[in-house]
Amino acid sequence: MDTATPAEGTIVTERRGALLLIGIDRPAKRNGFTPRMFRELAQAYTLLDDDPSLRVGVLFAHGEHFTAGLDLPAIAPFMQKGEKLWPPGMVEPLDLGSPGYRRRTKPMVAAVQGITFTLGIELMLAADVVIAADDCRFSQLEVRRGIMATGGATLRMAERAGLGNALLHLLTGDEFGPAEALRLHFVQRVVPAGRQFDEALRVAEAIAAQAPQAVVATRLNALKAVEHGPLEAMAEFVPVQQRLSRSEDAAEGLRSFVEKRPARFTGK
Repeated sequence: MDTATPAEGTIVTERRGALLLIGIDRPAKRNGFTPRMFRELAQAYTLLDDDPSLRVGVLFAHGEHFTAGLDLPAIAPFMQKGEKLWPPGMVEPLDLGSPGYRRRTKPMVAAVQGITFTLGIELMLAADVVIAADDCRFSQLEVRRGIMATGGATLRMAERAGLGNALLHLLTGDEFGPAEALRLHFVQRVVPAGRQFDEALRVAEAIAAQAPQAVVATRLNALKAVEHGPLEAMAEFVPVQQRLSRSEDAAEGLRSFVEKRPARFTGK
């Protein structure tokens, strides 16, 4: 482990143009999450949403593994008290809509590799697009520790893969590979190990090149359709399109179409 990395781990952020790179950094412990890491992750997600110069987040991990999940000895006291691990008012990285916390509005692309257990699966399912290395090992193994997955796996696995497929993995805590994760729509693309970060960057840059307001509106409408049903999502079509069509970016999109050139969006 880098000597600059604290023993309890850290979350490292880096701005790269319109992207915010969010790195999980505790490789000596397979990036097992501590309270500090949870707090810093929420801070990074909040920075992404609050800074208008940032358009897309990229979640990745240092070392050979994405994360082995929770550092249980450090986290168990919080579980027993029912306490959250991030400060109130921040963007919740698991995007569960918990009272007192904000939901992310901007897109998040995740790059995962190696061991991606428990919290690791839940973080990637809470992202919008997941690029997985072909050396990934997945397991939602909470039942093997006498606890339940409460970071969104019980919701999102069933929504994406169907109840039977979700329960197969949730109730056995078995280990499965990237081909199964792709089949079940837990990840969107599998690439050779070592290329997952570059591919995630490529996808994030492609998203960041689009009109920011349109990207956010499209993402939120798709989420509404999943969480509240198509009728509620359709009810937003006309008012949201009216708002977007009056924006400077919509005018630029029209000009770029007429002039047959790439659009230069400003987010206004």
